[in-house]
Amino acid sequence: MTANPLSGLFIIDKPQGMTSHDVVQRVRRLTGQRKTGHSGTLDPMATGVLLVCLGQATRIIEYLMTGRKTYQATIRFGVTTDTLDADGQITSQKDSSTLTATEITQVLPRFQGLIEQIPPIYSALKKDGQPLYKRARAGEVVTVDPRPVTIYNIEWDSWSAPDLTITVTCSAGTYIRSLARDIGEAVEVGAHLVGLIRTDNGTCRLSDAVTLEQLEIDWRTHLLPIDHAITHIPKIILNNTDYEHVQHGRKITLLFDQHKLTMVNVRSMLRAYTPSGQFLAILTPVQEVENLWRPKKVFKTDSHVVL
Repeated sequence: MTANPLSGLFIIDKPQGMTSHDVVQRVRRLTGQRKTGHSGTLDPMATGVLLVCLGQATRIIEYLMTGRKTYQATIRFGVTTDTLDADGQITSQKDSSTLTATEITQVLPRFQGLIEQIPPIYSALKKDGQPLYKRARAGEVVTVDPRPVTIYNIEWDSWSAPDLTITVTCSAGTYIRSLARDIGEAVEVGAHLVGLIRTDNGTCRLSDAVTLEQLEIDWRTHLLPIDHAITHIPKIILNNTDYEHVQHGRKITLLFDQHKLTMVNVRSMLRAYTPSGQFLAILTPVQEVENLWRPKKVFKTDSHVVL
């Protein structure tokens, strides 16, 4: 194990065939850092952006899992499977040879905006403490309640019958496998997912991702600062007095006009930095007292990766 383990995160291009847990285990072995976690599961078939956090960075995972995500998805019409993707067993087949791009285009608007979506029964969602996929594999009849998700945009990429490729920007918790199923049902021939690439997770892009092979060569050069993926949270530099209070977990008073902040851009959190510019804490407002903020999470500045 590393004597003084670093904290930070990797933007990894997850390879096909590996689970997200497999990737975390690989990173754990490479870095010697036991405290490791990822920001949102990708199915083994999928590739693309997977954020893996080390050390103190694991404490920001909750903020990484709630942002928008973008996927490039390839949907095959005419065949359905039990897992809703190409890794499953075929459950039905219909002739899709007469299906046209126009028919698909007409149904896509139904799936944009706030919608109700039924997650796959073969998923890591838990029911009574047990993952749904374990119940399904055990032969249990699994029922899943629909839940609200938001699909911000569906962009048409290409159509080469029977395969449609689209780019989907959506909220956390959206299952693209379920979207493929639902589009297939809407055009009455069925469908399943045959390809999936996560191209964006919040502010992190696939163009910035590294492969596991690159990490094998020199993982330290690819370790990013803890705050790299939470730049959507407004930033504030503390003065010396407030810095002392925050690092010891004490509340502070922030006057918005002095810090050039407004209630519009502050929302419900702030990234707080030391007077020298090191990431220090996540602050949240004390609802009962105007301008009073409490440290929700305080980070040790001596373990940050410095690039």
